[in-house]
Amino acid sequence: MDSAEFMEALKEIVKEKGIDEEVIYEAIETSLVSACKKNFGTSQNIKVVMDRTTGNIEVYAQKDVVEEVEDPMLQVSLEDARKINPSYNVGDVVDFVVTPKNFGRISAQTAKQVVVQKFREAEREILYNQYISKEKEIVIGIVQRIEKKNVIVQLGKIDAILAPNEQIPGETYKFMDRIKVYVVEVRQTTKGPQIYVSRTHPELVKRLFEQEVPEVFDGTVEIKSIAREAGSRTKIAVYSKDPNVDAVGACVGQNGYRVNVIVNELCGEKIDIVNWSEDPKEFIAAALSPSKVLAVAINPNEQSARIVVPDHQLSLAIGKEGQNARLSAKLTGWRIDIKSESQARETGFITEDGEFPEEDLVQPEEELVLDEDIIEECEEEAFDTEEDDE
Repeated sequence: MDSAEFMEALKEIVKEKGIDEEVIYEAIETSLVSACKKNFGTSQNIKVVMDRTTGNIEVYAQKDVVEEVEDPMLQVSLEDARKINPSYNVGDVVDFVVTPKNFGRISAQTAKQVVVQKFREAEREILYNQYISKEKEIVIGIVQRIEKKNVIVQLGKIDAILAPNEQIPGETYKFMDRIKVYVVEVRQTTKGPQIYVSRTHPELVKRLFEQEVPEVFDGTVEIKSIAREAGSRTKIAVYSKDPNVDAVGACVGQNGYRVNVIVNELCGEKIDIVNWSEDPKEFIAAALSPSKVLAVAINPNEQSARIVVPDHQLSLAIGKEGQNARLSAKLTGWRIDIKSESQARETGFITEDGEFPEEDLVQPEEELVLDEDIIEECEEEAFDTEEDDE
């Protein structure tokens, strides 16, 4: 391939890959400098210039203009420099053409290696930039294979890793299945971008609601908090900025259509949607849905709450293996203790006004102040004890 053909092919590939043409030329020139020094063992200051139009390559030895030459390999006298161009002065640099006769073969080989390397780097960079913008978002992937319990999911031109701890318990992944995944992290590695995705992340549920509920997408309805046990149950707290919009109703949809789409995407995972409130008592009571709450008492110092529910709903409030109470605590950020109405009456669990009993409130510890005389007495006693030991 001659220079013209090489340049034509180079321009075509550069255009196809979307790479900056000048980056390729500069990389080729830099690599040719190294190749020239390696193959011809020169100690001169070498500069390689590649013509952007013809592809012709010239090698130059750069020499500093000086009054008196000490190193002919690196310097040229002012007198000799002015024979080339009368405008040269001391301190200028003169380029002398020193292109080796058989440099064409070396330059072609080096240029090919550089171009291949740069294309790979550029493709990795393009892919990284493409997917870093998708970090913390939902994408649709196609299941390709399973490697050491990791599910490899194809996202366009790149594969992502769905690790075992990011897979929904009990969910099976078959070849060519289309699944929605949450992009947890995009890393740039020597082998290219590495993408880690999740099906268990709480933000996956949030992004699914943004896709299915216009009011959530446009910010009218805000998802304040999420508590999730993937594959089993999720609780989300929602708040409407518009008093005319029912936050829970918007998320549920007509006949439950909107929330059912999300439930189906998560393989039947149950989703409880509750109203968020600035009042901790109201929020905690709502979070324990579907259980009815009779009374809530809170201790702000300990961020704890005591809940009273009807006798027949105690197991519902606590949930199977404590799941409902556990998720409610995660959702609200309050430590929750639940008792039935009869238990609360027997033990004085809360007061009639729905407050913590005084003796159960944790009072701030008093600051301990030591008197100087007491400190001296303690030091004297310690000294006496040491003498007795002797």
